[in-house]
Amino acid sequence: MKVAALIPFLLVPVGAQSAAALAKVDAAQMSIPAARQRAYPGSALTVRQTLRAGSNYTRQVVSYQSGGLRINALLTVPNGTPPKGGWPAIVFNHGYVPPQVYRTTERYVAYQDAFARAGFVTLKSDYRGHGSSQGDALGGYYAPGYTDDVMNALGSLKRDGRVNAARIGMWGHSMGGFLTLRAMVIDKTVKAGVIWGGVVGDYDEMMNDWPHRAPASIPARVLNLRRVAVKKYGTPEANPAFWDKLSATSYVRDLGGPIQLHIGSADEEVPAGFHTSLTARLKAAGKGVQSYVYPGDNHNLSGNLRTALNRSVAFFKANL
Repeated sequence: MKVAALIPFLLVPVGAQSAAALAKVDAAQMSIPAARQRAYPGSALTVRQTLRAGSNYTRQVVSYQSGGLRINALLTVPNGTPPKGGWPAIVFNHGYVPPQVYRTTERYVAYQDAFARAGFVTLKSDYRGHGSSQGDALGGYYAPGYTDDVMNALGSLKRDGRVNAARIGMWGHSMGGFLTLRAMVIDKTVKAGVIWGGVVGDYDEMMNDWPHRAPASIPARVLNLRRVAVKKYGTPEANPAFWDKLSATSYVRDLGGPIQLHIGSADEEVPAGFHTSLTARLKAAGKGVQSYVYPGDNHNLSGNLRTALNRSVAFFKANL
């Protein structure tokens, strides 16, 4: 399965409301201290569609509230009697898929299925502007919307009676890895995280060590968010104090649980250096980390998919 990956400052096309949404965006909203000041209550999960069941779990398209927007998501719930306190759960954060072609029930099927079959509730959000979710898709790096959606997915699971709120982790791929690391330093109740091919560098690394170019189809007004931020706040080199506050890597000492990292050495979308750098930061902070580098493998770990999934499932079983 080929999953589209995210490039350095990729921000995606938006709808008719984009001008108003863009006008409100300020990179300062991405700072970790600012994110910690916001509330993420989520909401009850509302069933939108019941899908064909998995081998030992149910599947439903549900929705929840995030900043006044209706966000859709794919929910799986194990069959049978839950353990005392409720099922352990995983917030599942997908990587970049063009919002205009994104579908709730496509892509990442085998990934989510592996965790669902292992006895975890999983919730894969359709970030704002994706599929039938409300709002504008402004990308994950210079606008806080996707982070808010992930945090409210977490809030929604915490209030769901089927879930043990003390046993929630996160899984993320590519851009979803960026969102997973951010969520874990914003809210230390996230007990464990697994990141595949993650965009987990700091902003200096993201701006200077990521050579991909944005496709011509991305509107200039959206790509301009990065340029506006640099013009207002300076570069990471010129103003490190500002950009360090935006970088989740600056706050890894606040993590509430361990992280498992996976990357292919031939990842064509995300530099393996991001993985190496985060691993070193976690070790220096005395945080639990497992690091797996797959020689010659790609962004989706296609050559080691089953091994990586098995390791991820085992990690969550041990830590949730």
